[in-house]
Amino acid sequence: MNNEFMKLAEMTEEEARKMLEGLRWSDGIICPKCGSDKGAYEMKSKPESKNQIRPGLYKCKACRKTFTVTMGTIFEDSHIPLKKWMLAIYLMNASKKGISAHQLHRMLDITYKAAWFMAHRIRYAMTEQPLGQLLGTVEADETYIGGKMRGGTRGRGSENKTPVFALVERGGELRAGKVSNVNAKTLKGIIRNNVTPDSRIMTDNFRSYAGLDKEFAGHETVDHGVGEYVKGDAHTNTLEGWFSLLKRGVNGTFHHVSEQHLDRYVGEFVYRYNNREMSDTERAKKAVRKTEGKRLVYKETIKKAGS
Repeated sequence: MNNEFMKLAEMTEEEARKMLEGLRWSDGIICPKCGSDKGAYEMKSKPESKNQIRPGLYKCKACRKTFTVTMGTIFEDSHIPLKKWMLAIYLMNASKKGISAHQLHRMLDITYKAAWFMAHRIRYAMTEQPLGQLLGTVEADETYIGGKMRGGTRGRGSENKTPVFALVERGGELRAGKVSNVNAKTLKGIIRNNVTPDSRIMTDNFRSYAGLDKEFAGHETVDHGVGEYVKGDAHTNTLEGWFSLLKRGVNGTFHHVSEQHLDRYVGEFVYRYNNREMSDTERAKKAVRKTEGKRLVYKETIKKAGS
């Protein structure tokens, strides 16, 4: 284990709480109940009092209500110690192919059920909303996740697989998510919503991409069917590499990912890619900051059987 992991592993619960407070309230304490930043103070017990106030309980001067740093985050109402949450977030940000709930269960000494739900809450927090449109040279491609193949059919014709569509700005941001189908209306609609018209689009020769040259500054293709993967600067190799990493995670780390939860797994891999220039520690700290306003209730994750 590296030094950063060991530091986190040796943290006390008090240190973990102070870390979360420092990351969430770096610009000052904001009451999660009324939104006031006019001042809040930590409540302290009198030494002689029989009823001791728990550490980290604050009171808002505006609404006079009490709160803790976990309120309004993925940590709220969790019985898992914060130091184990910090470890889990670091592990998920430091593992290129992800880390399974089984491994979190073993490493953190918590139940498998708790580890599974914890990982889904962290993935939910890591999922980012796109800002603006992609521009320049943009690759577009789709892949297929999960399911069993019947009769040896592969790729776009395979059954029981969920299509995932992705776009990446060369040298920039990647966006991806599951789609209901891969017809022209669906894929072109996503491209229009996410890419500026003055961009050049790079795809393979799948028929759903036909006609993009009429809507964008350029559309160049490669024919994978005849072994053509690069033609000048036309290729989808950036996405092929990311798809390969995603599939190694799904098949090698998680073994099975249900369609119900697939977008959260995809979001986890997108987050690590889009923050690839950061160190594991900085990427984890950013993920902690993103936990605010993110709540995922357990029963919402088990409406259908899933991984």
